[in-house]
Amino acid sequence: MLIPAPEEKELTALVGKSLYGVWNKLCALIDEHYDMDLTWNNGGKAWTYEYKFRRRGKTLCALYAKESRIGFMVILGKDERASFEKDRGFFASKVRRAYDNAQTYHDGKWLMFEPIDDSLFKILFVC
Repeated sequence: MLIPAPEEKELTALVGKSLYGVWNKLCALIDEHYDMDLTWNNGGKAWTYEYKFRRRGKTLCALYAKESRIGFMVILGKDERASFEKDRGFFASKVRRAYDNAQTYHDGKWLMFEPIDDSLFKILFVC
């Protein structure tokens, strides 16, 4: 369900100042590397907010927020999974573990990370 974007102070109060900074850095990195359509949704049962990054009707990734936590989900479709499998040795063990532990759905694997700082970004992006 689409919702209006929360105010900066509301999101900061929800996740905390430090995680709000991590959230902003991650959004900036995604914006730097991809031209995406952005949508806010309620976060379902597990999260308060969902912020989706989509292109041509497909979701690349999504950010999630709830009290004192943020989540970052990367969605790997069929082609992306094949590419990951081919190059899996180049990925950090944390990413390989997330991939191996992720459930496979009809539209691919959904890898969820819960960053507490920006150290994960060096694994996922060329910074």
